Amino acid sequence: MKTQAKASAPAKVILLGEHFVVHGAPAIVLAIDKRATAQAQLRRDKQIFISSKAISSSGYFSNGKFHVQEGGKQAKTKLEPIYKLARNLLNLSKKDVGINLKIDSSIPVAAGLGSSAAVAVASAASLNHLLDAGLTKDDIFTMAFEAEKIIHGNPSGVDPAISTYGGVILYRRGEKIRKLDVAVDLPLVIGDTKIERSTGKMIAHVGDLVNRYPVVSDKIIQVGEAVVNRSIQALEHSDLETLGEMMNLNHALLCAIGVSNEHLDRLVYAARKAGALGAKLTGAGGGGCMVALAYPENLDAVAEAINQSGGEAFITEKTVEGVRVES
Repeated sequence: MKTQAKASAPAKVILLGEHFVVHGAPAIVLAIDKRATAQAQLRRDKQIFISSKAISSSGYFSNGKFHVQEGGKQAKTKLEPIYKLARNLLNLSKKDVGINLKIDSSIPVAAGLGSSAAVAVASAASLNHLLDAGLTKDDIFTMAFEAEKIIHGNPSGVDPAISTYGGVILYRRGEKIRKLDVAVDLPLVIGDTKIERSTGKMIAHVGDLVNRYPVVSDKIIQVGEAVVNRSIQALEHSDLETLGEMMNLNHALLCAIGVSNEHLDRLVYAARKAGALGAKLTGAGGGGCMVALAYPENLDAVAEAINQSGGEAFITEKTVEGVRVES
């Protein structure tokens, strides 16, 4: 049996379709070149020790009890989804061993870039390799999705999907994932408001709106789906200008359902003024990040405009590779 294994998984950007994807519409999602890593090691005892630099939490799970090492009272809540994932993999592999799981990530936390999903996918892959559990990529996705449900309540599943499979995908809940063959580069600037928010709370807010105003909400969701469908055509024809316009329309719809705020809007409009083809919030909203599409020659100007407007910007690009076992 191996004594250690390491895996990594990418962050994501929802280019179009967030929130509406929870209610049956499609979303276009791409993996970007920031990754979370998980290193798993066997222990001599049967304890499961998990540490995460990104959330400053660590501790032992032993006989169903948690013993905090770092992170105080919140540590158990933050680490328990990964513990349950590890416990499930140990049961599947029928290995009666303990585990050390060390997590590190360059992905901003609670920013809409799929940090928790990337951690879950990387953790599942590293443990699968360590324990010779025989999971496929589809199995890793499913296991990470279950961990995401513990964290976010009713997530769409899009985050663990893109972290597992990479590239650019069209995701509709309950349907087979469709990989999009995107030949054109997608030069992007991410702007982080540095305001943490709860994905679960934002999803619940939209769910409540849909339940209270179904006729109005259904129309908004239908328009969101039309925007995604037109954006697929733009991607197929390498038409970045139309794609940018669709991003602007998508942001307006997200404003309509109450998930944007003045901080996100400030960064979005600053990016457009600086030459972005399109800009919108990405992820759950309420804080976190926005994304801007720009021609390569305008990326620095867009990033500077975001920084000057109170955000923290970085330039990124899509990555084809999803989860991988590191050598």
